[in-house]
Amino acid sequence: MANPVPLLTSQTSPVPDPDSIDYAEFGPINLVVIQPTSFCNLNCDYCYLPDRHLKNQLSLDLIEPIFKTLFTSRFMGQDFTVCWHAGEPLAVPISFYDQAMARIQEAERNYNTQPLRVMHSIQTNGTLINQAWCDCFIRHDMIVGVSIDGPAFIHDRHRQTRTGLGSHAATLRGIGLLQKNQIPFNVIAVISEDSLDYPDEIFNFFYDHGITAVGFNMEETEGVHQRSSLDQAGIQQRYRAFMQRFWELTTTKGAIQVREFESICSSVYTGIRLEHTDMNRPFVIVNFDHEGNFSTFDPELLGVSTERYGNFILGNVLQDSLESVCHSPKFWQIYRDMAAGVQLCQQNCEYFGVCGGGAGSNKYWEQGTLACTETNACRYRIQVVTDIVVNALEQSLGLQAE
Repeated sequence: MANPVPLLTSQTSPVPDPDSIDYAEFGPINLVVIQPTSFCNLNCDYCYLPDRHLKNQLSLDLIEPIFKTLFTSRFMGQDFTVCWHAGEPLAVPISFYDQAMARIQEAERNYNTQPLRVMHSIQTNGTLINQAWCDCFIRHDMIVGVSIDGPAFIHDRHRQTRTGLGSHAATLRGIGLLQKNQIPFNVIAVISEDSLDYPDEIFNFFYDHGITAVGFNMEETEGVHQRSSLDQAGIQQRYRAFMQRFWELTTTKGAIQVREFESICSSVYTGIRLEHTDMNRPFVIVNFDHEGNFSTFDPELLGVSTERYGNFILGNVLQDSLESVCHSPKFWQIYRDMAAGVQLCQQNCEYFGVCGGGAGSNKYWEQGTLACTETNACRYRIQVVTDIVVNALEQSLGLQAE
């Protein structure tokens, strides 16, 4: 593994002259993450968010400045999705979204000159979904993502209420309401050590409950979650066996699309290779917290403080534009380390074409810097899955022995 490159600071590597900045290397904005509240009604033991016990809420007065900042930015150039996330978004009243959407529409009329389509998604633990929320999702054409880790005996080990009760029954009830109202949804399941021996049970749970779109997030060392249960000897082999069995089940039984498998298959079939990802190219993702502070790169970096970089907040919509923060030493320290890490991955890793240099949050929390290469997250999410999919496709085409 290559060693991290030296830290680049404003003293060792000055901020470029504004006229020399190549803004074509930034954006275009594809995803906007907005934190309606920092609070979550659950206390999942693997969560990275530091302030999920605090009932901070985004002021509606920040909606217009946020979207003015977006629509007037030179980094805006395509349709984009707004994801309401980074806390439990249903912990605020339905009226918040009704009023927010009205203000967004007004901002579109005033500032969306291109014009661009704004789509909305919401990532929820599902426990608070009722008919009124379903009506809200329909009214605002929201894409819904629900977090559920499979059957109750796995889910409830980690996703508990603040009084220590399991949340599985409430989440499943919410999913049932989405299905009753014919609201399309996908689920995210966190894979911990507790999941690894139960691929059949997890698959059958999704299959039996009509859940057809699944994304796997590995339990990560990140933010206030200081150690993943996957960070121990022998786990990678068990993880590989889990994913191998899940691949076999999805290809024989069908009905379920797994995000990780679909992504690798797409790369194989199209021949398209990545040079970066949305999470390591500036201003493809823009993140806003409940105070109007903003960052770019990984949403997981917003709201955390680190020894090496401090926090990752670049500015605030009440006083800064996306372009103005490109002149700050903090942005260039983060960006240059991020770019150096991507370059190291490109130089040292045969999986770079399907990875694009990885996510900075994984790199920082595992290695203490953005300017580094391989992580456990990369090995699990990219390398293991790529090997499984490519080997299976080669066998199906008769390109290798069974």
